[in-house]
Amino acid sequence: MKRHVLKLLTAGGALLLALSLLIDLRLPSFGTRRSEGEACQEVVQERAKLSRSQLAKLLTISEGNKKQQIREVVKEPYCKLTDLQVRVGAIAQREAYPLEFDPQTWFIVLYEGDQYAGYRFSFRQGS
Repeated sequence: MKRHVLKLLTAGGALLLALSLLIDLRLPSFGTRRSEGEACQEVVQERAKLSRSQLAKLLTISEGNKKQQIREVVKEPYCKLTDLQVRVGAIAQREAYPLEFDPQTWFIVLYEGDQYAGYRFSFRQGS
């Protein structure tokens, strides 16, 4: 009986995680559409792509953790984007990873210094 409840809780958690992929309202100024500021400033690793399992691992990392935790899941990004001011006095660095299973969608990671500050998805048009 307890095993069945645990499976239901796990399935519910997975569903919530999937929904969080579709709705991420935590950083409204970070947006959801591709803007001119999302052109690569520097290509770091042309072959970098994010697999489903890497994406699932990244989504479990809490904001505020060290950048090193992200690097343990993914080594180098495809490219670096322009820096962004998300809040007054804080300049954030952004790195982009195309999704292996949907290259038109990029997972963008936001850092403030050496601290993981969040993520968002960028839906690209015919790149």
